Amino acid sequence: MERRKFVKSAGIISAATILKPDIVFRTKANSAIKMGIIGCGNRGTAVISSMSKNTNISIIAMADIFDYQLQSAFGKFNDLNTAKGFPEIQKSNIYQGSKAYLKLLENKDVDAVLISSPCYTHPEFLKAAIAARKHVYCEKPVAMDVDGCRQVEQLGKSLNGKLSVAIGFEIRYATPYIEMINKIHKGDIGDIVSVDLYYFSSAVPLKPFKNIPNDEARIRNHFHFLELSGGILVDQGIHMLDISNWALNAYPVEAMGTGGIKGALEFGNAWNNYQAVYKYPKDVNMSIHSTQVGPVFGDVCARFIGTKGIAEAHYNRGVFITGENKWDSGVVKGEATPEQVASGAFLSSLHDADENKVKSFIKSIETGNHLNETQQGSESTLTAILGRNAAQAHKKITWDEMRLSNEKIDPKLNLSQFDKK
Repeated sequence: MERRKFVKSAGIISAATILKPDIVFRTKANSAIKMGIIGCGNRGTAVISSMSKNTNISIIAMADIFDYQLQSAFGKFNDLNTAKGFPEIQKSNIYQGSKAYLKLLENKDVDAVLISSPCYTHPEFLKAAIAARKHVYCEKPVAMDVDGCRQVEQLGKSLNGKLSVAIGFEIRYATPYIEMINKIHKGDIGDIVSVDLYYFSSAVPLKPFKNIPNDEARIRNHFHFLELSGGILVDQGIHMLDISNWALNAYPVEAMGTGGIKGALEFGNAWNNYQAVYKYPKDVNMSIHSTQVGPVFGDVCARFIGTKGIAEAHYNRGVFITGENKWDSGVVKGEATPEQVASGAFLSSLHDADENKVKSFIKSIETGNHLNETQQGSESTLTAILGRNAAQAHKKITWDEMRLSNEKIDPKLNLSQFDKK
């Protein structure tokens, strides 16, 4: 056999031994990864839409505790399928209630699931999905407490390369950030001395919460309740903390901080501002300011200060390095000029993050080169929990003290009340 033909044949054989036979030998129209989605709100709809537009998936099942979420999402998901020539979701594959996620996971036709339900569900749902042998894309954070993070770590150790589990830190897939972190690791800014992070967000508007059961009102507004979302440092500031861990190749050894709830909306108990200071190995200090206040969305930034320069990454104000080894990603800094818009310049440093993330997840399933992001996801979540707990306790807490606490937060929900009789 000629060498070229042999290599080509060997590649086909290799793919067939990695993939499930029904995936390898389907026709193109039927070769899509069959997806189920658990949690059909705004974030879940955004992620599954990106998957549908950028990868070869067919949405075949959906689950949510609330019927109104299912009804709202049903038409949107069917439109995504129709655009690709796939059938609508069968009514028998729509699951509602407190056990809806389990019913979806029992569906033998589902290859992979997106978990985009509130944070308090993540460890339980992830455990059930892995037990059902489904590939999983789970939104961040992996948990709202230490116990949940430790559960996820153990689940990751059980995968043995047989399933893909991705955690929704899409910034790690944004090209400008990847290039900047690579330059930091190469030594372009020298030894890192300190890190400054901030995430200045506008307040998250309240959804209707009056004249409905209190548990439903809290779930609808889960971002405003620490026992459901983990609080803003765990849910939102975590993106910047994940970048810090990524750039430093480490997690912190201790933290202290402060914060509060001044100016918060009328419903909820989660703090709307945190200021935390962390100590990393090699005597690196990091500070983070995370706010969710008022009507105006501010800036989001990770700044690494080194002995040779400063690396700086903003969502909408550029990604660049100043100092001895200057570099610029090309992302527009601030308000774009008409010329920049006309030239197709990138206005956001996250311009390809979601697309790259979902492509990576689906490709890992198709090729058998499975992802396991559970450890990274747990470490970044624990980093956020460390800062949150230190701020709320008004004292310094070490990483080891936090882990040994095995903190477990009870969401105090009666979910069975939402099951149809």
